[in-house]
Amino acid sequence: MTTDSLFLPIALPLLGALLVTALPRKAPLLGLFAALLTSASGLWVSGQVWLGGDLGVVLGGWGSPLGIGLAADGLSVALLAMTSLVALGISLYALSYLAETDLAAHFWPLWMLLWAALNGIFLAADLFNLYVMLELLGLSAAALGALTGSRAAIEANLRYLLVGLLGSMSYLLGVALIYTGYGTLDLGLLGARIQPSALAATALVLMTGGLALKAALFPLHFWLPPAHANAPAPVSAALSALVVKAAFYLILRLWSGPFADIADASAAFVIGALGAGAILWGSWRALRAERLKLLAAYSTVAQLGYLFLFFPLLQALPAGPARDDLFAACVLMAVTHGFAKAGFFLAAGLVQKMAGHDRIDELGGAAQSMPATTFSIALAGSALIGLPPSGSFIAKWIMLRSVFETGQWWWLPVIAAGTLLAAAYIFRVLSRAFGLEPTPQCFISDARAELPAFLLAAASVLLLGLAAGPLWSLLGFSGVST
Repeated sequence: MTTDSLFLPIALPLLGALLVTALPRKAPLLGLFAALLTSASGLWVSGQVWLGGDLGVVLGGWGSPLGIGLAADGLSVALLAMTSLVALGISLYALSYLAETDLAAHFWPLWMLLWAALNGIFLAADLFNLYVMLELLGLSAAALGALTGSRAAIEANLRYLLVGLLGSMSYLLGVALIYTGYGTLDLGLLGARIQPSALAATALVLMTGGLALKAALFPLHFWLPPAHANAPAPVSAALSALVVKAAFYLILRLWSGPFADIADASAAFVIGALGAGAILWGSWRALRAERLKLLAAYSTVAQLGYLFLFFPLLQALPAGPARDDLFAACVLMAVTHGFAKAGFFLAAGLVQKMAGHDRIDELGGAAQSMPATTFSIALAGSALIGLPPSGSFIAKWIMLRSVFETGQWWWLPVIAAGTLLAAAYIFRVLSRAFGLEPTPQCFISDARAELPAFLLAAASVLLLGLAAGPLWSLLGFSGVST
């Protein structure tokens, strides 16, 4: 594969969406085939960057900045590889989960469009094409979330759609300011031209605010719990594990790329403070949640808070090995959460489907009736808590080290409280599952759906915890400094 094939992770799912729309009776088979090809192309691009360095191409025969530019570096392909594996697991799960419903013909076209938008966000090299992919992502995600047709799902996803449009408009206003001031939207050219100014700062505020709304950063998270909790299980997994990561990725890309000299310590502190609020509020609401999927949704709010807590720490560290390690830890936590939350939501969906509900206090006997599913929840939960040897344990360890190195000790109680609250709500679920009250449930296992949930949950602990070194290599760093 050459750099000209960077378009395949975007083109293949778009072609798949067209095929499953034209042949709805064969949607599951064609959708799975497109998912396999899309996943393979994303992993291949990731491997090329890992082995040979950054890739870039301008499509259509036009040079930059007129042509549609695609680029892949360590940061983008770390998220691309995670998306390829998680989305493939969700696709395999959906094949079984939706087999006896009439939702499959509607699910697969929208799912392929969402996957194309995700890959496009990770590979696009200019601000306007990022906007186009954000719009495609938001529309397809809202439509997928409302697939069940229930009143609660439709209301939640209409709210999600309107909030997403507001976020997109804020982002687009920032893009317009950048083009007015610097005459380019190409990320590489913009990085060379942009200078600290009121215009650049205003554009950064608008773009970050719009993306923070899409990422459900506290207190802009109000739309996420109902949207994620009321969607079908494979959609909930995609929304929580992948869709919100796209908005976070763009914030990280902008702050560490062209706007690196614009964002100052005070702006980073504000982002960190909002992240701290997300950790505490999301964890507390997860602990009080009555439904398993609602618990997982509030847990996503909390886990996203950790990702934004990296910003003030990164801002305070000078360039060097310590900052490189912290940046890699941030990416590692994002990737680990993607695998863990996908596995958790898929397992929760199985419990809901087999038991007929997901009320936590009425899950007595679940461990005896669905041991593999319960084990998946436990594995994913250990990664959400940050227990060793999960990838999030490594990320939190490096985060704590940076807290002391930068003297920002006030983040320490937040990290500790969030970890304890996460342990409390995960063990609350497990204690109910291993109990026998009110009565043991006679669940029926589905091995075809249980396997993807288990593998995704296990990857967050075993793959990313015991073999995190390749991620440092992918990001261009030698490894964790001692």
